[in-house]
Order: sequence, then structure tokens, then C-alpha cells
Amino acid sequence: MRVLTFGEMMLRLKPPANERILQTQTFEAAYGGAEANVAVSLALLGNEVAYLSKFPDNLLGQTATATLRKYGVDTSKILTGNGRLGIYFFEKGASVRSTNVVYDRAYSAFSQMKATEFNWDEIFKDIDYFYFSGITPAISDELEYAALEACKFCKAHEIPVVCDLNYRGKMWTPEKAQTVMGKIMEYVTVCIAHDEDFEATLGIKAFDGDDSRGIEQKESFKAAMEKVQVHYPNCKMVASILRNIYSVEDSEWTALLLTDGVFYETPTYKMHVMEGVAAGDAFGAGLLHGLLHDYSPSELVQFGLAASVLKLTISGDLNLISQADIRNVMKSNNGARLER
Repeated sequence: MRVLTFGEMMLRLKPPANERILQTQTFEAAYGGAEANVAVSLALLGNEVAYLSKFPDNLLGQTATATLRKYGVDTSKILTGNGRLGIYFFEKGASVRSTNVVYDRAYSAFSQMKATEFNWDEIFKDIDYFYFSGITPAISDELEYAALEACKFCKAHEIPVVCDLNYRGKMWTPEKAQTVMGKIMEYVTVCIAHDEDFEATLGIKAFDGDDSRGIEQKESFKAAMEKVQVHYPNCKMVASILRNIYSVEDSEWTALLLTDGVFYETPTYKMHVMEGVAAGDAFGAGLLHGLLHDYSPSELVQFGLAASVLKLTISGDLNLISQADIRNVMKSNNGARLER
């Protein structure tokens, strides 16, 4: 089974430790982006995965490509051309000070792509699953159209579509997101939505916005997941992470999966977070890995959440873990031990 992920990879610049952008003199450089993160996770778990994007024809684009290849991702579908590599600045929070992201991605090679650049027959000829997030159509009208056309192609050719709604308030409004994603959701097979994603992207209220008590609102999340399937009957599976966030470092994580009218739940993990970025991507990759290998629904959501909470212990965008790491977390359920 072969997966295609579709999105923008960027250069990530981060002040060391917990320094603020205002004070730092240096930035740590890394590469990442939602769909690229998923591609790397899938490759590290032993799956065949290709990444579709467009990079500038310069050293930054070449380094981004080399990063993907290093971890086993097929980069043959990446286009190159004019423009720049998008950048995002990651300012790690602490205690009551929130983590912050600043985007500098205008005029990137990917954001300037035209929908006519995609030859879907060629792109999908060896693909069994398609994965993207709501970030991709939020980037431009051309990419909005391209994402919709890709999903239509997948439906016509019976390729399952996995979509993480992944709402970004710094990229578009709820009104725009609901208009665009409402069309795309008609073709989605597996929907992943967390926190505000339900309401901001689909207009379905799941919780009251209080991040400190997301888990306590489990029943409203369940009701929202059921509404997704009522509105979009093509969507065979809905998955969501629920969290109680007490500070930047301390939180509790659990997850729900709805399929065939049955809910499946995971244990709750009490987490001390090293870096709270890309855990949703890790969850999506874990779910998709389980789908590729015919896991039961219960094992599927447990595997996805274990992959997600492991990402909270790793700096950078990429979830550099193995299947054995995930299995160890699933067995221990919050307990770490010395590996000899």
C-alpha cells in the first residue's frame, strides 16, 4: 500500500530553549510542515509514502528534499520552480506563556502554484491512500481548487482520502474555511478533527473552548463526531484528540474514534510536554499506519494517540520514533522505563 501526502514544507526557525523572538540572537533551523511530518512518520514506520509539493530551486529547497529522503520519503513527485521556501518562526512558551508561531510564507514556491501544474493521472497512478490537511487549501485559491480536484479524482478512482481539518486562524477565517472545507468534505473518507476544528471548519460545535477541560466535554465531542457523519455520509471514520491543558508543559491527552456507529476510546496520558508542535500530525500518521495494516478500530486509535504523545517528547516537527517505541508506550500507559 502506497500513500501520497500533499502540502507545504517550510524552514522552521526557533530561538534556543525558551527565549523569545524579541530577545534571541540565534535561531535553530529545522524543516517541517503538516503533510511532510506525516510522510516522514509513515516512512519511519516502514510504509511506502510519497510527498507532493513544490520547492524553490535553491539550497533551501534542496535541503528540504534531502531531509525527506533521509527518512525514506519518495520525493519524485516534488516540483521545483521560482519563489522561495516558506518560513515559520516557532517561539516555545513556558508555564502560563503560550507557544507562538509567526508565519513568513507569502510568495513561496508552493503558494504560487497553479492548479494546472497538477497532472492527477500521473500523480495518483501508484497511490492507494491520499492524505492532506486543511492547511493546504487555506494557502491560496489555486491550492483550494487543486485539493478539491485531487479529492474528486480519488473518489472517481476509489482512493480513500484522509483529511486532518487542522484549522489555522492565522491563515483563514471560519467563514472561508467552512465554505471551502464543506465542499471538500464530500469526498473525505477519514476525518481528523481536534478542539476548535469542528466549529471553525465545519460549523459543528464540539466544546466550549476551555482547553483546561476538553476531556470533561467528551459527550459533546461524541455528538459532534456523529454530526460529521450525518452531514457527510461518505466519511466512514472520525477521530479526535481531547485534551486538558493546564500549562504549556503539563496536560492530559486522550482520543476518540467513531466508525460503524461505535465509539472507541483510549487511555488518558498525563504528559509533561517538551515541545507542543506536530502532535496532531503524529496522530494522523499513526491512524493511517493502522489503516494500511488492517488494525482493529480500538488498536488504531490507541496506536495513533501513543504516536501523538511521543511527539510531545521530541523537539522539531518530525516524529522520529519507531513502531517499537509506540508499542512500548501502549503497553506501559504512562510509565517510562530504562531500556537496556
